[in-house]
Amino acid sequence: MKIRLGMSPISWSNDDLPQLGGDTPLEVCLAETRLAGFTGTENGGKFPTEAKALSQALAAHDLKLVSGWYSGTIINNELDAEIERITPQLTLFRDVGAPVIVYGETYETVQNRQERPLATRPKLADFDVAAYGRRLTGLAEYCADFGVPLTFHHHMGTAVETEAEIDQLMAHTGAAVNLLLDTGHLLFAGGDNAAVISKHGARINHVHTKDIRSDVLATVDKSSRSFLDCVLDGIFTVPGDGMIDYDDIMRRLADIGYEGWVIIEAEQDPEKANPLEYAKIGYNALVSSAGKAGFEIIE
Repeated sequence: MKIRLGMSPISWSNDDLPQLGGDTPLEVCLAETRLAGFTGTENGGKFPTEAKALSQALAAHDLKLVSGWYSGTIINNELDAEIERITPQLTLFRDVGAPVIVYGETYETVQNRQERPLATRPKLADFDVAAYGRRLTGLAEYCADFGVPLTFHHHMGTAVETEAEIDQLMAHTGAAVNLLLDTGHLLFAGGDNAAVISKHGARINHVHTKDIRSDVLATVDKSSRSFLDCVLDGIFTVPGDGMIDYDDIMRRLADIGYEGWVIIEAEQDPEKANPLEYAKIGYNALVSSAGKAGFEIIE
């Protein structure tokens, strides 16, 4: 079994919290991503938006574009309108060879609203789940036909946050709706990574790894703290620096035959957690855990 390792630029520059690395040049992010050992990166706000320029920027550091976030609203939007919205980003990703596009459901999200506590997020049960599932499946089928499969990102502060909501989403969508497993978001939401891998492993086509600082998690009051407050408090870190057992995670991914990209996405304050140093910590932890699980890491 083979996997590739990549890293999100959010450790260097956070698009939702410009005070965290807002002045860090893209060149620094890309150079240090490669220096830490990674061969892929996800997209970010500072990346070129034209295919040739993006390809050149990545090639200069021997990096591949792995994926990138798309802010979807199809829970309250028509399929045709959502297809129109997503197509420019799909086109860019297809033209630079990205294997997936990350769909996050952002209708009424509080993930990027520092004034909105986590407890005020939308709930999947507030919507017609069956109708949502049909529209989302249609969108995912369009993405697959376009050549860039959709991967659905469960995320704190959105309508699909908890393990139960993931289960509902999977039950009401077709096979074209793949699942992005985000180990840190799932644990933060009170979910069980082992259970989700077991239940939905056949549909996992992308993996985000981050770790959780247990001391910070223990202090989170979702009725008063926003998601961005929690990021500033240091809830997230890289694999190997928190409470998640990545030996177990990688073994379970090996058990389901996962082959694809494993990305570190660990947003934290670069003034407190030097991005290059922490990237190396995360890379070494994943290499160790992947090796124990029998994975071959390829360029």
